[in-house]
Amino acid sequence: MSGGDAIPEFSKAKSGGDGQEVSLTNLSAFASGPGIKSGAEVAAILAVAVVIIGGIELALRIFHVPQYIMPPPSSIAYALFDEFPLIAPHLGYTLVELVSGFAIGAIVGLVMAAVITQFPFAEKIVAPYILILVTTPMLALVPLLILRFGFGYTPRIIAVALAAGPMVMINAATGFRRVDSAKIALARSYGASTLQIFWKIRAPMALPMILVGLMIGAIFGLLTAVGAEMVGGGFGLGNRLTSYSSMIQMPQFFAVVLILSTLGILIYVLFFLIGKKWASWET
Repeated sequence: MSGGDAIPEFSKAKSGGDGQEVSLTNLSAFASGPGIKSGAEVAAILAVAVVIIGGIELALRIFHVPQYIMPPPSSIAYALFDEFPLIAPHLGYTLVELVSGFAIGAIVGLVMAAVITQFPFAEKIVAPYILILVTTPMLALVPLLILRFGFGYTPRIIAVALAAGPMVMINAATGFRRVDSAKIALARSYGASTLQIFWKIRAPMALPMILVGLMIGAIFGLLTAVGAEMVGGGFGLGNRLTSYSSMIQMPQFFAVVLILSTLGILIYVLFFLIGKKWASWET
């Protein structure tokens, strides 16, 4: 594989019109797009949500579906408020694992992306191992990490870092390469060094893709943290899922699922807002 093509460009789909990339991870396209601006659009979205939730509630009660199969939304909401004091500490454990592992993975991923884009020979060495990390389910490594590091935070943080790092590296490397060669040639004609070109041209132009990688890495990290907690036990939201399901406490189980879904949405919204503020200039 060549130096410019070894790292695949994820989340890149061309539209049929103006050629702008369109995807859920294209932060710059969203930032410059119409978005949700009117109160009517917000009201319509909320109305659809109310209809869906109300329909599920009504259907479950009409057909007398047992709660151990599918609890109604009202039972899930009650369980969320009733059990939250017990769930909150486990939420904190999961956040510690996510933030710590994601920070390590993001830093290593960004550094590796910078290295392989500046030194093509390094990419040829690193690329096979990155491919292995991307294609290997991290949960398969959790038991080995637990055997080595025990049942504490360490194996979970390592698993999160291994899940998030490659996602950050792949997207950051793609961004570093998406620089107009004419701009680099112009900078070199003015005597700019390789380091100056990287910090003044490559890094700023790569910001949208870096944010995409960070967002994907954070979401992958959350999934890995929960999975590791389910495998390792002890504490965390994954442990709560395992515990509630084993005791057939399905309202509490779905309450934890709702918390995890909310965390995922908050991660997306966070990076969307950052992209809207700092990456919209790209378009």
